[in-house]
Amino acid sequence: MQTTTFKGTTVNLAGNELNVGDKAPSVIAIGTDLSDVEIGGAKDKIQLIITVPSLDTDTCAAETRRFNMDVNNLDICETTVVSMDLPFASQRFCTTEGIANLTVTSDYIDKEVSKAFGVLMDDNKLKGLSARAVFVIDRNGEIVYKEIVPEVTDEPNYEAALEAIKEAR
Repeated sequence: MQTTTFKGTTVNLAGNELNVGDKAPSVIAIGTDLSDVEIGGAKDKIQLIITVPSLDTDTCAAETRRFNMDVNNLDICETTVVSMDLPFASQRFCTTEGIANLTVTSDYIDKEVSKAFGVLMDDNKLKGLSARAVFVIDRNGEIVYKEIVPEVTDEPNYEAALEAIKEAR
């Protein structure tokens, strides 16, 4: 079973454990306009899938702003942030923060994305939220990079994720 920590306490993760080399599942998240947004699987662009607990935290907000800047010039990449926030709150966040280079989605209904990618926190005070994780998926739908951030309150390794995107070209 995969784990992460929250302020030093181990948190178990539920769902399918995916690793580099595995095929990424194709799942549906909910867009800020309540539309279905398909993520994962094979697509004509490399995918950067970022899961966060809630955009309403300093770390998640900073991470989303950073990836929004970093992917601005990467037209080879489709970037999606997935949280458990309601779509209305996600839309407000995007408007307030000027998030325009990536898609922000929600997994609040049935947690399909978090379960499919094995990042659903299963215990502790954050039970039911997504762990902080980053996946890069090539055009064939294969996971070429995976990081489950060891401590939920820490930011991911941006440079490694961006390098994986460039290598997947």
